[in-house]
Amino acid sequence: MVERRSYSGILPAMQVPMLDNMDIDEAELRRFSGWLAGFEGVNGLVTNGHTGEVFSFTARERAEVTRIVADAVGGSVPVISGLACEGIRDGIEQAEMAREAGADGLLVMPFHHWLRFGHRPQHVIDYFTAVGEASDLNLVVHVYPAWTKASYSSELLGELGRIPWVTCFKVGTREMSQYARDIASIRENAPDTTILTCHDEYLLASMVQGVDGALVGFASFIPDLIVALYEAVKAGDLHRAQEIQAQILPLKEVVYSSGEPSGEAHARMKTAMVLAGRFKSPVVRPPSEVAKGRTFEAIKSAVEQSGLLKLETATTG
Repeated sequence: MVERRSYSGILPAMQVPMLDNMDIDEAELRRFSGWLAGFEGVNGLVTNGHTGEVFSFTARERAEVTRIVADAVGGSVPVISGLACEGIRDGIEQAEMAREAGADGLLVMPFHHWLRFGHRPQHVIDYFTAVGEASDLNLVVHVYPAWTKASYSSELLGELGRIPWVTCFKVGTREMSQYARDIASIRENAPDTTILTCHDEYLLASMVQGVDGALVGFASFIPDLIVALYEAVKAGDLHRAQEIQAQILPLKEVVYSSGEPSGEAHARMKTAMVLAGRFKSPVVRPPSEVAKGRTFEAIKSAVEQSGLLKLETATTG
């Protein structure tokens, strides 16, 4: 039986380094996994999230990414694998693959077709229960923005928190009044679970709501700054937290374009990571594209403004 674990602190949703032919760069992924896991305050690694370009990988490739990361960190931190599928049978199959690859937990995303057609609350309960029973892994509820049809109500979040395998919530409501209600419902109905913000684009504002950490793609790029921001929030040092947020701001603006993350945000982040010397290659899989031209120059300027620029002579290539 897998140990029930409520995740807290900073959990980076990992980027995946690729070779020029767009295959997984295993050697670089191992190095990157060890680098992230080495930060005090990073209490887990998340594979196959949106930052990890989950929808561009096959189910077998997703399991391979998780296997590589889990092997690289050797149990020093838990590894949670994103679960993105279109039905309960598919979900169970992928969950079992993730468990065999060494995952400690699953970041369970809504079915894509719920974005189009919506869902019944019981459908969600049935899905999480089936995946939990089949895999016996810790389940992290991925809460989509309030404006999508795949969003869960505050009441449903409370119900999900009572499912034995659900130990954590990644809350990305992106509507702050609803965000507060969601947190209150989870705290009331599932006090033993943890709540992580996933609002990369406004970290400080969402951290001060009394959450237990952050599960964000941005921590794949700047884990040191995000750990420091959360520590300042926990210490009640608002002045320090504002200083760190100000350093993050230009990077946030250039990656997330002043709003909800777009499909190109993760490609822009990869380019920024290369410029900061934190990644070897900006290669992404189509239909995403490597940043070029004015976008590249804007990213370079933001990385320099944040004091992270390492590749002074970098060009668009």
